[in-house]
Amino acid sequence: MSQDVARIVRHPRGRATVDGVVSFGDRLRAALEAHGPLCVGIDPHEHLLREWSLPVNAQGVREFGLRVVAAATGRVGVVKPQVAFFERFGAAGFTALEEVLRAARDAELIVIADAKRGDIGSTMAGYAAAWLDEGSPLEADAVTLSPYLGPDSLDETFAYARERGKGVFVLAATSNPEAGELQRAVGASGSVAADVARAVRAFAVAPGLHDLGLVIGATVDRSTFGLSDDALADVPILAPGFGAQGAEPADLGRLFGALAGNVVASESRSILSAGPEGLAARIEQRRALYPEARHG
Repeated sequence: MSQDVARIVRHPRGRATVDGVVSFGDRLRAALEAHGPLCVGIDPHEHLLREWSLPVNAQGVREFGLRVVAAATGRVGVVKPQVAFFERFGAAGFTALEEVLRAARDAELIVIADAKRGDIGSTMAGYAAAWLDEGSPLEADAVTLSPYLGPDSLDETFAYARERGKGVFVLAATSNPEAGELQRAVGASGSVAADVARAVRAFAVAPGLHDLGLVIGATVDRSTFGLSDDALADVPILAPGFGAQGAEPADLGRLFGALAGNVVASESRSILSAGPEGLAARIEQRRALYPEARHG
């Protein structure tokens, strides 16, 4: 790891922009270069809690999340807690999530809160403050967003994130089959997914990896969504679908071509199924399967 990369990974503020605010894109690039593309999902499914001999309650998801953070620290650069599995336990579940988020950020991991929020006006501003404000109990480095109240409904959140050195990942081409008809639907300016990509790229203001990214499933044919390499240039891509869902690490270059260096390859079940004792070794094993990606 170069000294510059190490400095940005260690320092949560990374490299300041002309406005004195740190670029999330810089921090993400440094994490990818230091640790590779693997992102560990923190998904405490009920069956996994039972397999790990943990209670199916807020205490169980807290312990589960903290064990994943401990195993991921130093082995990957990014973790992605699935908010729903904590939210199901109400206030106690959110308290558990707050502890997991804080532990991950204290461990200098980049944390993507998989919350899939999307709304308009002051409601969306509330979501942005909850997940992206420094010092918020739910503070993450980035959050997933849904654009299906119209991509323009997220403009203020895009600006909010960028001003604070935070990131977002907007759903564009997801791997669930029932989404394809909507996301591939073609209007006057192209597909819905391509419109989402254009809205995200319109906020790019600096060279290098952008602060605003897209969620593109590793198991979809992105060409059928109108998502060419040119449409995605310099955009970070959160790609669920590696591992148990069918995409293999060796497929990274084939699936994303010149964009492979911008991909955050998310795996959950393929890692979490190893159980608490085998978790660290499984992370090492899965990480080693990813080819070194060259960054554009």
